[in-house]
Amino acid sequence: MKRIAALDMLRGYALVGIMLDHMPIGVLRQVTLANFAVFDAAELFVLLSGFLVGMVWIKVEARKGRWVAQKRFFKRAVQVWLALVIGSLLLALLSALLFEFQLNHKAVWFQYSRWIMENPLGYLATVALMWMQPNLMDVLALYVLLIATVPVTVPFMLRFPWLALAVSLLVWWFAEPLNALIPNQRPGPGLLFNPFGWQLLFFAGVGMGAFRDRMMSALARHARLLTWVAVLIVLFSLTIAITRMIGPSAKPFALFLRGIHGPIDKWSLDGLRLISILAASWLVAMPLAPAFAWMAATGPGRALAEIGRGGLFSFVACVLLSIIGDAMGMIAPEGARGFVARLGIDIWVTVALWAAAATWMRREVWLGRK
Repeated sequence: MKRIAALDMLRGYALVGIMLDHMPIGVLRQVTLANFAVFDAAELFVLLSGFLVGMVWIKVEARKGRWVAQKRFFKRAVQVWLALVIGSLLLALLSALLFEFQLNHKAVWFQYSRWIMENPLGYLATVALMWMQPNLMDVLALYVLLIATVPVTVPFMLRFPWLALAVSLLVWWFAEPLNALIPNQRPGPGLLFNPFGWQLLFFAGVGMGAFRDRMMSALARHARLLTWVAVLIVLFSLTIAITRMIGPSAKPFALFLRGIHGPIDKWSLDGLRLISILAASWLVAMPLAPAFAWMAATGPGRALAEIGRGGLFSFVACVLLSIIGDAMGMIAPEGARGFVARLGIDIWVTVALWAAAATWMRREVWLGRK
Protein backbone atom coordinates (compact mmCIF):
# COMPACT_ATOMS: atom_id res chain seq x y z
CA MET A 1 0.00 0.00 0.00
CA LYS A 2 1.34 3.41 -0.96
CA ARG A 3 1.92 5.46 2.18
CA ILE A 4 0.66 9.02 2.58
CA ALA A 5 3.56 11.11 3.92
CA ALA A 6 1.34 13.73 5.57
CA LEU A 7 -0.61 10.99 7.35
CA ASP A 8 2.58 9.45 8.73
CA MET A 9 3.80 12.90 9.75
CA LEU A 10 0.60 13.61 11.68
CA ARG A 11 0.76 10.22 13.39
CA GLY A 12 4.35 10.96 14.38
CA TYR A 13 3.30 14.36 15.69
CA ALA A 14 0.54 12.68 17.74
CA LEU A 15 3.14 10.42 19.39
CA VAL A 16 5.46 13.36 20.10
CA GLY A 17 2.49 15.26 21.52
CA ILE A 18 1.53 12.35 23.78
CA MET A 19 5.12 12.18 25.02
CA LEU A 20 5.47 15.90 25.74
CA ASP A 21 1.99 16.22 27.28
CA HIS A 22 2.96 13.62 29.89
CA MET A 23 6.04 15.52 31.05
CA PRO A 24 4.35 17.75 33.66
CA ILE A 25 7.07 20.41 33.97
CA GLY A 26 8.30 20.34 30.38
CA VAL A 27 8.58 23.48 28.29
CA LEU A 28 7.34 22.30 24.91
CA ARG A 29 4.15 20.85 26.40
CA GLN A 30 2.99 24.48 26.54
CA VAL A 31 2.81 24.58 22.73
CA THR A 32 1.34 21.16 21.94
CA LEU A 33 -2.06 20.66 20.33
CA ALA A 34 -3.82 20.44 23.70
CA ASN A 35 -3.11 24.15 24.31
CA PHE A 36 -4.92 25.32 21.19
CA ALA A 37 -7.96 23.05 20.97
CA VAL A 38 -10.43 21.19 23.16
CA PHE A 39 -8.96 17.90 21.91
CA ASP A 40 -5.39 16.65 22.07
CA ALA A 41 -2.92 14.17 20.60
CA ALA A 42 -4.91 11.17 21.89
CA GLU A 43 -7.85 11.98 19.59
CA LEU A 44 -5.47 12.53 16.70
CA PHE A 45 -3.77 9.17 17.32
CA VAL A 46 -7.07 7.22 17.54
CA LEU A 47 -8.60 8.90 14.48
CA LEU A 48 -5.51 8.30 12.34
CA SER A 49 -5.29 4.71 13.55
CA GLY A 50 -8.87 4.14 12.46
CA PHE A 51 -8.18 5.78 9.11
CA LEU A 52 -5.23 3.46 8.50
CA VAL A 53 -7.36 0.44 9.45
CA GLY A 54 -9.97 1.43 6.86
CA MET A 55 -7.40 1.97 4.12
CA VAL A 56 -5.53 -1.26 4.82
CA TRP A 57 -8.71 -3.33 5.07
CA ILE A 58 -9.96 -2.20 1.66
CA LYS A 59 -6.61 -2.95 0.02
CA VAL A 60 -6.17 -6.37 1.64
CA GLU A 61 -9.74 -7.50 1.03
CA ALA A 62 -9.61 -6.41 -2.62
CA ARG A 63 -6.40 -8.35 -3.26
CA LYS A 64 -6.66 -11.39 -0.99
CA GLY A 65 -10.22 -11.62 0.25
CA ARG A 66 -12.14 -10.86 3.42
CA TRP A 67 -10.88 -13.85 5.41
CA VAL A 68 -7.27 -12.74 4.95
CA ALA A 69 -8.19 -9.22 6.09
CA GLN A 70 -9.95 -10.62 9.16
CA LYS A 71 -6.96 -12.77 10.08
CA ARG A 72 -4.63 -9.81 9.60
CA PHE A 73 -6.50 -7.64 12.07
CA PHE A 74 -7.00 -10.42 14.58
CA LYS A 75 -3.22 -10.82 14.50
CA ARG A 76 -2.88 -7.05 14.86
CA ALA A 77 -5.05 -7.10 17.99
CA VAL A 78 -2.70 -9.71 19.49
CA GLN A 79 0.30 -7.54 18.59
CA VAL A 80 -1.25 -4.49 20.29
CA TRP A 81 -2.02 -6.61 23.38
CA LEU A 82 1.60 -7.79 23.49
CA ALA A 83 2.77 -4.19 23.16
CA LEU A 84 0.51 -3.28 26.10
CA VAL A 85 1.95 -6.07 28.28
CA ILE A 86 5.60 -5.53 27.32
CA GLY A 87 5.28 -1.74 27.48
CA SER A 88 3.65 -1.92 30.92
CA LEU A 89 6.45 -4.19 32.13
CA LEU A 90 9.15 -1.82 30.83
CA LEU A 91 7.30 1.18 32.25
CA ALA A 92 7.22 -0.30 35.76
CA LEU A 93 10.84 -1.49 35.63
CA LEU A 94 12.05 1.89 34.35
CA SER A 95 10.09 3.69 37.06
CA ALA A 96 11.60 1.41 39.73
CA LEU A 97 15.11 1.97 38.36
CA LEU A 98 14.68 5.75 38.40
CA PHE A 99 13.42 5.70 41.97
CA GLU A 100 16.37 3.49 42.92
CA PHE A 101 18.69 6.26 41.72
CA GLN A 102 16.67 8.91 43.58
CA LEU A 103 15.24 10.29 40.34
CA ASN A 104 11.66 11.22 41.21
CA HIS A 105 9.03 11.48 38.47
CA LYS A 106 5.31 12.12 38.22
CA ALA A 107 4.57 10.93 34.69
CA VAL A 108 3.45 7.52 36.03
CA TRP A 109 1.97 6.36 39.31
CA PHE A 110 4.67 5.33 41.81
CA GLN A 111 2.81 2.16 42.82
CA TYR A 112 3.69 0.41 39.54
CA SER A 113 7.37 0.48 40.52
CA ARG A 114 6.50 -1.16 43.85
CA TRP A 115 4.18 -3.82 42.46
CA ILE A 116 6.63 -4.98 39.79
CA MET A 117 9.27 -5.59 42.48
CA GLU A 118 6.97 -7.07 45.15
CA ASN A 119 4.79 -9.24 42.92
CA PRO A 120 6.02 -9.28 39.29
CA LEU A 121 3.80 -12.19 38.19
CA GLY A 122 0.74 -10.59 39.75
CA TYR A 123 1.53 -7.27 38.05
CA LEU A 124 1.92 -8.94 34.64
CA ALA A 125 -1.24 -11.01 35.12
CA THR A 126 -3.40 -7.99 35.97
CA VAL A 127 -2.05 -6.13 32.93
CA ALA A 128 -2.41 -9.14 30.61
CA LEU A 129 -6.01 -9.64 31.73
CA MET A 130 -6.53 -5.88 31.28
CA TRP A 131 -7.80 -5.68 34.84
CA MET A 132 -5.25 -2.87 35.20
CA GLN A 133 -4.09 -0.38 32.58
CA PRO A 134 -1.06 1.63 33.75
CA ASN A 135 -1.38 5.29 32.92
CA LEU A 136 0.38 6.31 29.69
CA MET A 137 -0.26 2.77 28.38
CA ASP A 138 -4.04 3.02 28.78
CA VAL A 139 -4.51 4.25 25.20
CA LEU A 140 -3.16 0.88 24.05
CA ALA A 141 -5.74 -0.89 26.22
CA LEU A 142 -8.42 1.05 24.38
CA TYR A 143 -6.75 0.21 21.06
CA VAL A 144 -6.69 -3.53 21.86
CA LEU A 145 -10.45 -3.57 22.36
CA LEU A 146 -11.15 -1.54 19.24
CA ILE A 147 -8.85 -3.55 16.96
CA ALA A 148 -10.22 -6.83 18.33
CA THR A 149 -13.70 -5.91 17.03
CA VAL A 150 -12.48 -4.94 13.54
CA PRO A 151 -12.84 -8.43 11.92
CA VAL A 152 -16.58 -8.24 12.69
CA THR A 153 -17.40 -4.54 12.70
CA VAL A 154 -15.68 -3.51 9.46
CA PRO A 155 -17.49 -6.09 7.23
CA PHE A 156 -20.74 -4.93 8.86
CA MET A 157 -19.82 -1.30 8.18
CA LEU A 158 -18.95 -2.01 4.55
CA ARG A 159 -22.29 -3.70 3.94
CA PHE A 160 -24.55 -1.45 6.07
CA PRO A 161 -22.68 1.86 6.50
CA TRP A 162 -25.63 3.95 7.70
CA LEU A 163 -26.84 1.29 10.12
CA ALA A 164 -23.27 0.91 11.44
CA LEU A 165 -23.13 4.66 12.03
CA ALA A 166 -26.46 4.59 13.88
CA VAL A 167 -25.30 1.72 16.11
CA SER A 168 -21.99 3.49 16.83
CA LEU A 169 -23.82 6.70 17.77
CA LEU A 170 -26.21 4.77 20.02
CA VAL A 171 -23.33 3.03 21.82
CA TRP A 172 -21.55 6.39 22.20
CA TRP A 173 -24.70 7.93 23.70
CA PHE A 174 -24.83 5.27 26.42
CA ALA A 175 -21.05 5.08 26.81
CA GLU A 176 -20.84 5.95 30.52
CA PRO A 177 -23.31 3.36 31.89
CA LEU A 178 -21.86 0.72 29.54
CA ASN A 179 -18.31 1.45 30.68
CA ALA A 180 -19.37 1.12 34.32
CA LEU A 181 -20.11 -2.57 33.63
CA ILE A 182 -16.45 -3.35 32.84
CA PRO A 183 -14.63 -4.82 35.89
CA ASN A 184 -11.49 -2.86 36.59
CA GLN A 185 -8.71 -2.20 39.08
CA ARG A 186 -9.43 1.54 39.04
CA PRO A 187 -11.53 3.08 41.83
CA GLY A 188 -13.68 4.72 39.15
CA PRO A 189 -16.07 2.79 36.88
CA GLY A 190 -14.67 0.96 33.87
CA LEU A 191 -11.66 1.88 31.76
CA LEU A 192 -10.20 5.39 31.93
CA PHE A 193 -10.45 5.71 28.14
CA ASN A 194 -14.08 4.67 27.75
CA PRO A 195 -14.10 2.26 24.77
CA PHE A 196 -17.84 2.75 24.22
CA GLY A 197 -17.25 6.48 23.72
CA TRP A 198 -13.97 6.41 21.82
CA GLN A 199 -15.20 3.73 19.41
CA LEU A 200 -17.19 6.42 17.58
CA LEU A 201 -14.04 8.39 16.76
CA PHE A 202 -12.13 5.24 15.79
CA PHE A 203 -14.85 3.96 13.47
CA ALA A 204 -15.31 7.44 12.03
CA GLY A 205 -11.66 7.13 11.03
CA VAL A 206 -12.25 3.62 9.66
CA GLY A 207 -15.13 4.95 7.58
CA MET A 208 -13.00 7.80 6.26
CA GLY A 209 -10.33 5.35 5.19
CA ALA A 210 -12.69 2.75 3.74
CA PHE A 211 -15.07 5.14 1.93
CA ARG A 212 -12.52 7.87 1.21
CA ASP A 213 -13.21 8.27 -2.51
CA ARG A 214 -16.99 8.13 -2.21
CA MET A 215 -17.06 10.46 0.78
CA MET A 216 -14.81 13.07 -0.77
CA SER A 217 -16.70 13.10 -4.08
CA ALA A 218 -20.00 13.58 -2.21
CA LEU A 219 -18.65 16.22 0.19
CA ALA A 220 -16.73 18.11 -2.50
CA ARG A 221 -20.03 19.53 -3.78
CA HIS A 222 -20.42 21.35 -0.44
CA ALA A 223 -16.72 22.01 0.14
CA ARG A 224 -16.97 25.76 0.65
CA LEU A 225 -19.81 25.53 3.17
CA LEU A 226 -18.11 22.68 5.06
CA THR A 227 -14.85 24.61 5.17
CA TRP A 228 -16.51 27.66 6.70
CA VAL A 229 -18.37 25.52 9.26
CA ALA A 230 -15.10 23.72 10.11
CA VAL A 231 -13.27 27.03 10.52
CA LEU A 232 -15.95 28.32 12.92
CA ILE A 233 -15.80 25.11 14.98
CA VAL A 234 -12.00 25.20 15.16
CA LEU A 235 -12.04 28.88 16.13
CA PHE A 236 -14.60 28.16 18.87
CA SER A 237 -12.37 25.34 20.12
CA LEU A 238 -9.35 27.67 20.03
CA THR A 239 -11.26 30.34 21.98
CA ILE A 240 -12.10 27.85 24.74
CA ALA A 241 -8.47 26.71 24.94
CA ILE A 242 -7.06 30.26 25.05
CA THR A 243 -9.59 31.26 27.70
CA ARG A 244 -8.34 28.41 29.86
CA MET A 245 -4.75 29.54 29.39
CA ILE A 246 -5.54 33.13 30.45
CA GLY A 247 -6.77 31.91 33.82
CA PRO A 248 -8.86 33.66 36.52
CA SER A 249 -9.10 37.01 34.69
CA ALA A 250 -11.02 35.27 31.89
CA LYS A 251 -13.28 33.29 34.23
CA PRO A 252 -16.51 35.25 33.45
CA PHE A 253 -16.02 34.66 29.73
CA ALA A 254 -15.10 31.02 30.40
CA LEU A 255 -18.37 30.57 32.31
CA PHE A 256 -20.26 32.16 29.42
CA LEU A 257 -18.64 29.72 26.98
CA ARG A 258 -19.35 26.81 29.32
CA GLY A 259 -23.02 27.77 29.21
CA ILE A 260 -22.85 27.19 25.45
CA HIS A 261 -20.77 24.02 25.23
CA GLY A 262 -21.40 22.40 28.64
CA PRO A 263 -18.88 20.17 30.42
CA ILE A 264 -16.06 18.74 28.29
CA ASP A 265 -15.24 15.15 29.18
CA LYS A 266 -12.16 13.63 27.54
CA TRP A 267 -12.52 10.12 28.95
CA SER A 268 -15.91 9.36 27.42
CA LEU A 269 -15.22 11.58 24.39
CA ASP A 270 -17.92 14.23 24.61
CA GLY A 271 -19.51 15.71 21.52
CA LEU A 272 -17.50 18.93 21.36
CA ARG A 273 -14.15 17.11 21.34
CA LEU A 274 -15.46 14.74 18.68
CA ILE A 275 -16.85 17.49 16.43
CA SER A 276 -13.72 19.61 16.87
CA ILE A 277 -11.29 16.89 15.77
CA LEU A 278 -13.52 16.03 12.79
CA ALA A 279 -13.69 19.70 11.78
CA ALA A 280 -9.91 20.01 12.02
CA SER A 281 -9.57 16.83 9.94
CA TRP A 282 -11.64 18.36 7.16
CA LEU A 283 -9.41 21.44 7.07
CA VAL A 284 -6.27 19.27 6.95
CA ALA A 285 -7.69 17.03 4.22
CA MET A 286 -9.07 19.78 1.98
CA PRO A 287 -7.98 23.45 2.09
CA LEU A 288 -4.74 22.80 3.98
CA ALA A 289 -3.76 19.61 2.15
CA PRO A 290 -1.05 21.29 0.01
CA ALA A 291 0.50 22.92 3.08
CA PHE A 292 0.65 19.62 4.96
CA ALA A 293 2.07 17.84 1.92
CA TRP A 294 4.80 20.50 1.81
CA MET A 295 5.53 20.11 5.54
CA ALA A 296 5.76 16.33 5.14
CA ALA A 297 8.52 16.84 2.54
CA THR A 298 10.69 18.93 4.90
CA GLY A 299 13.37 17.46 7.18
CA PRO A 300 11.30 17.71 10.39
CA GLY A 301 8.27 16.39 8.50
CA ARG A 302 10.19 13.33 7.30
CA ALA A 303 11.49 12.74 10.84
CA LEU A 304 7.96 12.88 12.25
CA ALA A 305 6.78 10.55 9.48
CA GLU A 306 9.44 8.05 10.46
CA ILE A 307 8.19 8.17 14.05
CA GLY A 308 4.66 7.61 12.77
CA ARG A 309 5.71 4.61 10.70
CA GLY A 310 7.33 3.11 13.80
CA GLY A 311 3.85 2.16 15.00
CA LEU A 312 3.65 0.27 18.29
CA PHE A 313 7.41 0.46 18.83
CA SER A 314 7.26 4.26 18.60
CA PHE A 315 4.33 4.37 21.02
CA VAL A 316 6.12 2.33 23.70
CA ALA A 317 9.31 4.36 23.14
CA CYS A 318 7.44 7.66 23.53
CA VAL A 319 5.97 6.46 26.86
CA LEU A 320 9.37 5.40 28.24
CA LEU A 321 11.04 8.60 27.06
CA SER A 322 8.34 10.72 28.68
CA ILE A 323 9.16 9.08 32.04
CA ILE A 324 12.91 9.65 31.55
CA GLY A 325 12.34 13.23 30.42
CA ASP A 326 10.08 13.92 33.40
CA ALA A 327 12.70 12.57 35.83
CA MET A 328 15.45 14.65 34.19
CA GLY A 329 13.27 17.76 34.24
CA MET A 330 12.65 17.46 37.97
CA ILE A 331 16.35 17.83 38.77
CA ALA A 332 16.75 20.89 36.54
CA PRO A 333 17.61 24.10 38.45
CA GLU A 334 15.17 26.94 39.00
CA GLY A 335 14.91 30.11 36.93
CA ALA A 336 16.24 30.79 33.46
CA ARG A 337 18.85 28.03 33.63
CA GLY A 338 16.16 25.52 34.50
CA PHE A 339 13.98 26.72 31.63
CA VAL A 340 16.84 26.21 29.17
CA ALA A 341 17.65 22.82 30.70
CA ARG A 342 14.04 21.60 30.45
CA LEU A 343 13.80 22.88 26.90
CA GLY A 344 16.95 20.94 26.08
CA ILE A 345 15.45 17.83 27.68
CA ASP A 346 12.29 18.19 25.58
CA ILE A 347 14.37 18.48 22.41
CA TRP A 348 16.53 15.53 23.47
CA VAL A 349 13.61 13.14 24.08
CA THR A 350 12.06 14.17 20.75
CA VAL A 351 15.30 13.48 18.88
CA ALA A 352 15.74 10.24 20.86
CA LEU A 353 12.24 9.14 19.84
CA TRP A 354 13.07 9.78 16.18
CA ALA A 355 16.41 7.93 16.53
CA ALA A 356 14.68 4.95 18.17
CA ALA A 357 12.01 4.82 15.46
CA ALA A 358 14.57 5.20 12.66
CA THR A 359 16.66 2.39 14.13
CA TRP A 360 13.60 0.18 14.46
CA MET A 361 12.53 0.84 10.88
CA ARG A 362 16.00 -0.23 9.70
CA ARG A 363 16.24 -3.25 11.99
CA GLU A 364 16.51 -5.74 9.11
CA VAL A 365 19.59 -3.93 7.81
CA TRP A 366 21.52 -3.73 11.09
CA LEU A 367 20.39 -7.15 12.28
CA GLY A 368 21.54 -8.58 8.96
CA ARG A 369 24.95 -6.94 9.36
CA LYS A 370 25.24 -8.18 12.91
